[in-house]
Amino acid sequence: MRRVTSTWLMSAVAVLAAVAAPLCMPVNIATEIAIYGIFALATYLLVGVAGLYSFGQAAFFGVGGYVAGYVFINTDVPLLAGLLLAAAGSAAAALVVGMMSIKRTGIYFMMLTFAFNQMIYYLAYSWRSVTGGEDGLGGIRRPDITIPGIGTLDLSQHLHFYVLAAVLFVAAFAALYQLMHSPLGLILNAARQNPRRTASLGYSVYRAQLLAFVIAGAASGVAGALFAMLYRIMPIDAISWTNSGTAVFMVIIGGMSSVFGPVIGAAVFIWLQGFFSLIWARWPLLFGVFIILVVLFLKGGVMELFERLRRLFTARASAKTEAAAPTVAGKEGGA
Repeated sequence: MRRVTSTWLMSAVAVLAAVAAPLCMPVNIATEIAIYGIFALATYLLVGVAGLYSFGQAAFFGVGGYVAGYVFINTDVPLLAGLLLAAAGSAAAALVVGMMSIKRTGIYFMMLTFAFNQMIYYLAYSWRSVTGGEDGLGGIRRPDITIPGIGTLDLSQHLHFYVLAAVLFVAAFAALYQLMHSPLGLILNAARQNPRRTASLGYSVYRAQLLAFVIAGAASGVAGALFAMLYRIMPIDAISWTNSGTAVFMVIIGGMSSVFGPVIGAAVFIWLQGFFSLIWARWPLLFGVFIILVVLFLKGGVMELFERLRRLFTARASAKTEAAAPTVAGKEGGA
């Protein structure tokens, strides 16, 4: 009961953030943050919960984008069916990659996921008739949503599409929070700290990590489908390993101590990327400096900054209370 209440509370915070976002920034930027928020949450499940540093998540992001793009261009399937197909395609790819990668750990796991990402990238690059090759898959439509008793939601409107992305983001946030506190999440957490001891207790670390890998792949595929619909094109760059690095950077920048970390990391990453690109054409240099500062001085990511501010305010409040205590005691003694 307590966990369910906590899940609702955390979800309410995510809903408030989703409502406030389009009021604070352009709708397209808020939409991209919501989409990359889903992508970062999927990566956090692997990196922060399971301890699997995957550098291949862009492959599943791209598979989802290409599947959704292809079916929305060539068929009249409704939105939900297209998103489910994208999730299923990415989950299937993640199952194959995970079965061959999770048997290795550490740097070997990272290299295997990186290698699979490159293979899928060049497959997409070469399969021009389906993916558009280096030109990308363009002309992707956004199917309307018909809600019985309410009406039709026209997703060609940017704000309407943001609502869809925000709803899916909040759903992904609540699902991840619930999963982290489920038996699967506890097994993943234990395996991250000591896989041998976890296995000795009778749990299958391989199956738990593989299941997490498939779930993260499916969520990445949904994020990729939304990305393709947002810009109405699925560019080949979105499936590049650099996009995998982007998701990992978002998790590190935000911090891995809380489920809010990857979300904050995604928001900071997207916002700073736009801000720096406006003030200097060589903006990656500025972004590199920012990442260096975070790594050197905020090892817990931006979440550590919030934690430091919380400790500072708590210490000041305690100091004021202690300073007021003798005065009150003195008055009482004098009386």
